[in-house]
Amino acid sequence: MNFNEAKEHKKESLKNADESVLNLFHVVITPANTDESAKFIEDFLKSPESFNDESCKKYCSDGNYEVVSFKKETAE
Repeated sequence: MNFNEAKEHKKESLKNADESVLNLFHVVITPANTDESAKFIEDFLKSPESFNDESCKKYCSDGNYEVVSFKKETAE
C-alpha cells in the first residue's frame, strides 16, 4: 500500500485496538520490503520517541508500506 493508505490503516488499527495492546506493542508504518523494514525497526528500537510516521519514508526505496506491530521492550 502507499504511504497514505498505510497511514489510514494505522489510524484504524489504533482506533480498534484494546488499551492493553497499545501499552504492550508498537504499531508502526514500515517499508513493505523486508530488508528495509528490518533496518527501520532496528533503528526505531534504539530511540522510538524520535520517530514519527514520516520517518519510515527515508528507509523505503519503492513507495510500498505496511503497518506492523511488535512487542515493546520492557526494562527489567
